[in-house]
Amino acid sequence: MSDIVYLTKERMKELEQEYQFLTTIQRKEVAQKIADARSHGDLSENADYDAAKDEQGLLELKISKIAEMLSNSQVISSDDFPTDKVYILSKVTVKNKKTKDIDEYILVSAAEADFEQNKISVTSPFGKAMMGKSVGDSFELKTPVAVNKYKITKIEKS
Repeated sequence: MSDIVYLTKERMKELEQEYQFLTTIQRKEVAQKIADARSHGDLSENADYDAAKDEQGLLELKISKIAEMLSNSQVISSDDFPTDKVYILSKVTVKNKKTKDIDEYILVSAAEADFEQNKISVTSPFGKAMMGKSVGDSFELKTPVAVNKYKITKIEKS
Protein backbone atom coordinates (compact mmCIF):
# COMPACT_ATOMS: atom_id res chain seq x y z
CA MET A 1 0.00 0.00 0.00
CA SER A 2 1.36 3.40 -0.99
CA ASP A 3 1.36 6.53 1.10
CA ILE A 4 -1.17 9.27 0.52
CA VAL A 5 0.15 12.10 -1.63
CA TYR A 6 -1.27 15.48 -0.62
CA LEU A 7 -1.71 17.84 -3.55
CA THR A 8 -3.19 21.24 -4.12
CA LYS A 9 -6.06 21.46 -6.59
CA GLU A 10 -3.75 23.25 -9.03
CA ARG A 11 -1.04 20.57 -8.86
CA MET A 12 -3.65 17.83 -9.27
CA LYS A 13 -4.91 19.51 -12.43
CA GLU A 14 -1.32 19.86 -13.75
CA LEU A 15 -0.65 16.16 -13.17
CA GLU A 16 -3.92 15.14 -14.83
CA GLN A 17 -3.07 17.27 -17.87
CA GLU A 18 0.47 15.87 -18.03
CA TYR A 19 -0.89 12.32 -17.76
CA GLN A 20 -3.38 13.00 -20.56
CA PHE A 21 -0.63 14.45 -22.79
CA LEU A 22 1.78 11.59 -22.12
CA THR A 23 -0.78 8.84 -22.68
CA THR A 24 -2.20 10.27 -25.87
CA ILE A 25 0.14 12.53 -27.82
CA GLN A 26 3.53 11.45 -26.43
CA ARG A 27 2.75 7.71 -26.72
CA LYS A 28 1.74 8.16 -30.36
CA GLU A 29 4.93 10.09 -31.13
CA VAL A 30 7.14 7.41 -29.57
CA ALA A 31 5.19 4.64 -31.34
CA GLN A 32 5.75 6.47 -34.64
CA LYS A 33 9.50 6.73 -33.94
CA ILE A 34 9.62 2.99 -33.30
CA ALA A 35 7.69 2.29 -36.51
CA ASP A 36 9.96 4.58 -38.52
CA ALA A 37 13.10 2.99 -37.10
CA ARG A 38 11.68 -0.51 -37.68
CA SER A 39 11.15 0.34 -41.36
CA HIS A 40 14.90 0.89 -41.77
CA GLY A 41 15.57 -2.83 -41.74
CA ASP A 42 17.72 -5.01 -39.49
CA LEU A 43 16.74 -4.27 -35.88
CA SER A 44 19.86 -5.87 -34.37
CA GLU A 45 22.06 -2.98 -35.54
CA ASN A 46 19.50 -0.18 -35.59
CA ALA A 47 20.50 2.57 -33.15
CA ASP A 48 17.35 4.60 -33.91
CA TYR A 49 15.19 1.62 -32.97
CA ASP A 50 17.12 1.06 -29.73
CA ALA A 51 16.85 4.76 -28.84
CA ALA A 52 13.12 4.80 -29.56
CA LYS A 53 12.55 1.67 -27.44
CA ASP A 54 14.54 3.25 -24.58
CA GLU A 55 12.45 6.42 -24.92
CA GLN A 56 9.30 4.29 -24.79
CA GLY A 57 10.49 2.59 -21.60
CA LEU A 58 11.20 5.92 -19.91
CA LEU A 59 7.84 7.30 -21.05
CA GLU A 60 5.95 4.31 -19.66
CA LEU A 61 7.82 4.61 -16.36
CA LYS A 62 6.88 8.29 -16.10
CA ILE A 63 3.25 7.51 -16.96
CA SER A 64 3.07 4.80 -14.30
CA LYS A 65 4.59 7.09 -11.65
CA ILE A 66 2.07 9.84 -12.40
CA ALA A 67 -0.79 7.32 -12.44
CA GLU A 68 0.26 5.98 -9.05
CA MET A 69 0.58 9.49 -7.63
CA LEU A 70 -2.88 10.41 -8.92
CA SER A 71 -4.45 7.24 -7.55
CA ASN A 72 -2.95 7.88 -4.10
CA SER A 73 -3.58 11.61 -4.00
CA GLN A 74 -5.80 13.66 -1.78
CA VAL A 75 -6.58 17.27 -2.64
CA ILE A 76 -6.01 19.74 0.18
CA SER A 77 -6.42 23.49 0.49
CA SER A 78 -4.81 26.04 2.78
CA ASP A 79 -8.37 26.79 3.94
CA ASP A 80 -8.36 23.32 5.54
CA PHE A 81 -5.84 24.48 8.15
CA PRO A 82 -5.77 27.26 10.74
CA THR A 83 -2.96 29.83 10.88
CA ASP A 84 -2.20 29.49 14.59
CA LYS A 85 0.58 26.97 13.86
CA VAL A 86 2.68 25.81 10.93
CA TYR A 87 0.87 23.12 8.92
CA ILE A 88 1.15 21.86 5.38
CA LEU A 89 0.28 24.73 2.97
CA SER A 90 1.23 27.37 5.53
CA LYS A 91 3.07 30.40 4.20
CA VAL A 92 5.73 30.96 6.85
CA THR A 93 8.00 33.96 7.28
CA VAL A 94 11.19 33.19 9.19
CA LYS A 95 14.05 35.34 10.39
CA ASN A 96 17.59 33.97 10.58
CA LYS A 97 18.74 35.02 14.05
CA LYS A 98 22.38 35.34 13.03
CA THR A 99 22.20 37.01 9.62
CA LYS A 100 18.85 38.77 10.25
CA ASP A 101 17.75 37.60 6.77
CA ILE A 102 14.00 37.23 6.38
CA ASP A 103 12.65 34.53 4.08
CA GLU A 104 9.20 33.29 3.22
CA TYR A 105 8.36 29.65 2.49
CA ILE A 106 5.29 27.63 1.67
CA LEU A 107 5.22 24.16 3.18
CA VAL A 108 4.01 21.56 0.71
CA SER A 109 4.09 17.81 0.18
CA ALA A 110 7.25 16.27 -1.25
CA ALA A 111 5.40 15.92 -4.58
CA GLU A 112 5.04 19.70 -4.87
CA ALA A 113 8.36 20.87 -3.44
CA ASP A 114 10.10 23.46 -5.62
CA PHE A 115 12.94 25.33 -3.97
CA GLU A 116 13.04 27.99 -6.72
CA GLN A 117 9.47 28.95 -5.78
CA ASN A 118 10.26 28.72 -2.04
CA LYS A 119 8.00 25.68 -1.73
CA ILE A 120 9.64 23.30 0.72
CA SER A 121 8.54 19.84 1.70
CA VAL A 122 7.08 19.20 5.12
CA THR A 123 9.30 16.11 5.18
CA SER A 124 12.53 18.06 4.58
CA PRO A 125 14.69 18.86 7.63
CA PHE A 126 13.72 22.55 7.38
CA GLY A 127 10.03 21.71 6.98
CA LYS A 128 10.07 19.24 9.86
CA ALA A 129 11.76 21.83 12.09
CA MET A 130 8.93 24.33 11.45
CA MET A 131 5.91 22.01 11.67
CA GLY A 132 3.69 22.70 14.66
CA LYS A 133 5.47 25.92 15.63
CA SER A 134 3.65 29.21 16.26
CA VAL A 135 4.52 32.85 15.59
CA GLY A 136 7.34 33.83 17.94
CA ASP A 137 8.66 30.27 18.26
CA SER A 138 12.29 29.59 17.48
CA PHE A 139 13.84 26.49 15.97
CA GLU A 140 17.25 25.22 14.96
CA LEU A 141 18.42 23.54 11.80
CA LYS A 142 21.62 21.56 12.02
CA THR A 143 23.71 21.37 8.87
CA PRO A 144 27.13 19.80 8.38
CA VAL A 145 28.65 23.29 8.56
CA ALA A 146 26.69 24.99 11.34
CA VAL A 147 23.59 25.19 13.47
CA ASN A 148 21.28 27.86 12.11
CA LYS A 149 18.70 29.44 14.39
CA TYR A 150 15.43 30.86 13.12
CA LYS A 151 12.38 32.61 14.51
CA ILE A 152 8.91 32.38 13.00
CA THR A 153 7.61 35.90 12.47
CA LYS A 154 4.43 35.26 10.46
CA ILE A 155 2.10 32.42 9.48
CA GLU A 156 -0.59 32.85 6.83
CA LYS A 157 -2.56 30.81 4.31
CA SER A 158 -0.74 30.13 1.07
